[in-house]
Amino acid sequence: MKRRVESYRVEGPNSMQHWTRIISPWRVMFNFAIIQLGRYCPSLRLKAWLYRHLLGMQLGKNVSLGLMMMPDIFFPNRISIGDNTVIGYNCTILTHEYLVEEYRLGEVKIGKNVMIGANTTILPGVTIGDGAKISAMSLVTGDVEAGAVVGGIPARPLRIN
Repeated sequence: MKRRVESYRVEGPNSMQHWTRIISPWRVMFNFAIIQLGRYCPSLRLKAWLYRHLLGMQLGKNVSLGLMMMPDIFFPNRISIGDNTVIGYNCTILTHEYLVEEYRLGEVKIGKNVMIGANTTILPGVTIGDGAKISAMSLVTGDVEAGAVVGGIPARPLRIN
């Protein structure tokens, strides 16, 4: 399934050179400070509170964000995570990507009762259905169906024996 992203072409140097026109540097510095605090915070409740109330992430009940989990620094408010979901150690959830001639923005929607293994990266515009499981060290480049078990680079369905 194709990711749902908004693409914006830029003139001149590569699109990352334009980031200060897209979002306030002050907002990015604030987000960075909160994310760094949250990445090292051992309290799941405090981390969820910080991300929900100060970054604008939509988090369901009993969401567990592992140590060093990295939400998007520019647009964390474009991330929603359903009830009882576990995001593993050092996962990255991106809602933006800068390319040479354009940048892209997209919501990331993670359902309920999802398990995302350590060191996984989720790209912008991805939806992960309820009950899905994603193995560690995966790159999620497209939607994951509810109940699916996926893994790899890029993430693909896995056979469970």
